[in-house]
This record gives sequence, C-alpha cells and structure tokens, in this order.
Amino acid sequence: MEEDQELERKIHGRKTSMAEDERKSVLGMVQAAGTDRHCVTFVLHEEDHTLGNALRYMIMKNPDVEFCGYTTTHPLENKINLRIQTRGGLAAVEPFQRGLNELMNVCQHALDKFEASIKNYKDQKARSESAF
Repeated sequence: MEEDQELERKIHGRKTSMAEDERKSVLGMVQAAGTDRHCVTFVLHEEDHTLGNALRYMIMKNPDVEFCGYTTTHPLENKINLRIQTRGGLAAVEPFQRGLNELMNVCQHALDKFEASIKNYKDQKARSESAF
C-alpha cells in the first residue's frame, strides 16, 4: 500500500514547464473502484499517437502483460489514456516504467546512429573537397 502511495506522489509531482500559475500534471493514474494495482489506466497529458502506439508496443512485449491499449480522448485534446492489465502479482506500474525506459533506449540508439551518420557524411565530404 505504501508503494502505491509513493508512486502516486511521484506521478502527480511531475510538472510541465508551463508558467507557474498554469502548471499541471503531465501524468495521472486512474484506478477503477474494486480493482487492484494490476489493472491501471495512466493519463498522459500533452501526448498523442506518436508516444501512445510506440509505448503500447514496448509494453506488450512483456510476457506478464495481459492487455495494453491506449485511446485519445478527443482529436483536439492532446491527452491519451493508456491502460495496462498484468498477470500474476506484477503491478501495472512496473511494465509501464520498463516500457518507458526501453523506448528511451531505442530512441537514444536511433539518435546515436543518426548523429554518427551525419558525422561520417561530413567527414567524407570534407575529404573529397580537400582532394580537389
């Protein structure tokens, strides 16, 4: 129970970089009455299909996840609801955090490869220009 309260505090403690009077949570957690911590809906503000679909894919790779899906609340509202349901004794927060970390690693790898390719291209261009 204390773990859930600590997580709730961490989730609602995150703030966007908006003006002080307009600050709001970027992540919320909704749990239906009568359910346990194995079935949770996370509300991600200021996000859309770009993060929703990639995160859903990463979370569904976990064999302990029974269901993961997301919806956008409205086309004009930048908010997604990501629902995770797990098997056994695994809390839904764990695959959520793991999915975020794995997605960050994949994005960092793609960025590193892109930057290395740019550097390689510039080096080749500089060598070919100096040869003339």
